[in-house]
Amino acid sequence: MAEADDSTQAEDAAGNRIHQPVLLERTLELLAPAIEKPGAVVVDGTLGMGGHSSAMLSRFPELTLVGLDRDTEALAIAGERLAPFGDRVKLVHTEYDGIESALDSLGIPEIDGILFDLGVSSLQLDRVERGFSYSKDAPLDMRMDGTAGVTAETVLASYSEAELRRIFYQYGEEKLAPRYARRIVERREATPLVRSGQLVDLLIDATPAALQRAGHPAKRVFQALRIEVNGELASLEKALPASLDRIALGGRIVVLAYQSLEDRLVKREFAARSKSTAPAGLPVELPEHRPEFSLLVRGAELASDEEKDLNPRAKPVRLRAAERIRRHA
Repeated sequence: MAEADDSTQAEDAAGNRIHQPVLLERTLELLAPAIEKPGAVVVDGTLGMGGHSSAMLSRFPELTLVGLDRDTEALAIAGERLAPFGDRVKLVHTEYDGIESALDSLGIPEIDGILFDLGVSSLQLDRVERGFSYSKDAPLDMRMDGTAGVTAETVLASYSEAELRRIFYQYGEEKLAPRYARRIVERREATPLVRSGQLVDLLIDATPAALQRAGHPAKRVFQALRIEVNGELASLEKALPASLDRIALGGRIVVLAYQSLEDRLVKREFAARSKSTAPAGLPVELPEHRPEFSLLVRGAELASDEEKDLNPRAKPVRLRAAERIRRHA
């Protein structure tokens, strides 16, 4: 998963680009103590094309992997890539907040590890027709699950100016949200916005020249639209506690986030689970008040300069990880 475009990767036999997963070795290092044992189960909550999953299955030969993804195209590609691992792989078509029902359907009460590699996937960025990239003209779709939900075109055509302003502020942290929302509403009265190129041209025209040097005017708006279309933050907000509740004693979770809104949710949930719940002033901390999790990295860990040079998708990544140290009450 990633938030930036990059096309300097090899292709597999089917013509799909094979991307180097972000922070792969660090992710494996953090998960290893929990998933290298016989019978371990790990969940890849954002399967994508299966890069992290393939590496985990290869590195840990007795591991069973449950892969979740809402994107049917990604599931098909990952399924083919992971087929050599046979029944060690269980794939489920679902958003990551469907982890509990997915595990229940497989008869798996608890897991030893879980990985979330958030954001838009390499596959989605590379498929121009999906409309995720502001650098290439395409239909304004942006659905991660192309079989369900509203498109970005529908959002732009039907949301009020106030609603557009809200999502640009809330999900894109865009300071020019009022200006952009107003221009979109004015434009759609004359001409429907149906392609990404139309939206990009509108945003560039609406951006003062002095501010265009600070970054591409479309970046934050496209992020906001994608998050709104796919309900990403709401899904993550549900998925994190559900996932932590299913982790066994000694199990571990690793989350790779690519923008501040995701990372704040992860930071908040990890902080809550890694603090004592003992009332202030209690002379002795009772066992039931001890933290459930211990943080494995200090703050958010960044990719090295070397990895950023080799893999541009790693530039914005923020890694957080935790281990269960007390059973869930």
